[in-house]
Amino acid sequence: MATTLSPPYRRIYVWEMPVRIYHWINGICVLILIVTGYLIAKPLGLFYSHEAYQQYVFGTVRFVHFVAAFVYFFNFLVRCYWGFVGNRYSRWSTFIPFSRAHWAEIKEVLKVDILQTDIKGKISIGHNALAGMIYFLSFLVFLFQALTGFALYSAMSSSFFPQLFSWILPLMNGDFAVRQWHHAMMWFFIVFAFIHVYLVFYHDYVEGRGTTSSMVGGWKFERDDHL
Repeated sequence: MATTLSPPYRRIYVWEMPVRIYHWINGICVLILIVTGYLIAKPLGLFYSHEAYQQYVFGTVRFVHFVAAFVYFFNFLVRCYWGFVGNRYSRWSTFIPFSRAHWAEIKEVLKVDILQTDIKGKISIGHNALAGMIYFLSFLVFLFQALTGFALYSAMSSSFFPQLFSWILPLMNGDFAVRQWHHAMMWFFIVFAFIHVYLVFYHDYVEGRGTTSSMVGGWKFERDDHL
């Protein structure tokens, strides 16, 4: 009986160390910012039996939020820089769908993700076109959160850096409006995180190319007949 062998896989180094470090630092910071941001917007009543001078729980929550915000912001700037100097999988050109091939790939990935059809044709070994476009939109939300967050901080700090963003408050009709928008975008990150984790595991299953482990070691695998 003849045996049909699967095509061999080639190991490809996709995610460089700076990209992987950015990913994990960003993920940790976003998690901390979501938890502390939610507590800032809706404080728990666990410590209301004490006088304010006897505790500093809410102050600690705000301090952790601010520290995570600074780390998050400068980590994001490093990733923006790496989009110009990194390998071809991390450059900005992979995030914006310029060509017809990009849009065709977006259509194909939507069929796989939503209709759960079989993959037809080649899917990019780095970010697929749909993921790249969504990540680019998420970068814009990252920037929006950083700008509005530091704008809110500028109202309570005389430090040089937060004051660089004080002009955003009058531009967006004051502290209350900025705070509402900043809080609303937190829910974008919550929804994004759930969908992101699901699709990473799903594409790892349907493609078998090491999508999950690639953000640890940097390597992905592609079948020779797809090269």
